[in-house]
Amino acid sequence: MNDSSPAPTTGVLLAGGAGTRLGLGPKALLPFRGHTLVEVLAKTLLDGGCREVVVVLGAGAEDVRRATDLGKYLVVDNPEWASGMSSSFRTGVAAATHGHNVMVALVDQPGLTPDVVTRLLAAHQPGRVTAAGYPDAVYHGSNTTKLRRGHPLIIDATLRADVAESAVGDAGARRFLKAHPGLVDVVDCSDLADGADVDTKDKLHLLSD
Repeated sequence: MNDSSPAPTTGVLLAGGAGTRLGLGPKALLPFRGHTLVEVLAKTLLDGGCREVVVVLGAGAEDVRRATDLGKYLVVDNPEWASGMSSSFRTGVAAATHGHNVMVALVDQPGLTPDVVTRLLAAHQPGRVTAAGYPDAVYHGSNTTKLRRGHPLIIDATLRADVAESAVGDAGARRFLKAHPGLVDVVDCSDLADGADVDTKDKLHLLSD
């Protein structure tokens, strides 16, 4: 790879949540398109152009390993998953190949498509953070379109350490992004996905497409 070539990107899929509000076990094991959420979304990252994929497990990690086929991916456990998403975030970023950019995705976003991944990879600029953007619900029905920053997001290889260090509690990159808004490019992905999370029972319909 010469100096002008873009750094490869490792997908990091955060799949450690217990899904407590759903009451259906780990979110990673929710059935989706004949498989499980974690299997479908890991494949989505790979199909969209990530060089490799790291899957971070937490709640019910042993059950997830037994019930899924994740052999194509690097699967790592976060024993401190209950402390909040930041610990899974740091675990995943640390496991990604040194020198790679990192694309962070959440396992509870079934609407993620390979096209979203591809668009973000194409838009990413060295030294920056690239995030998917979706319409802000507050602005629905008006003539003003405002995008809210969402996932996935690409963290440049040069920023990985600083972003990981800033992660605390139930926030991954949020503190870093708020502190450095000038480094963030939000890419409109609203024509490809809605960025919705399956975090409550009223969102389970998102798994039945």
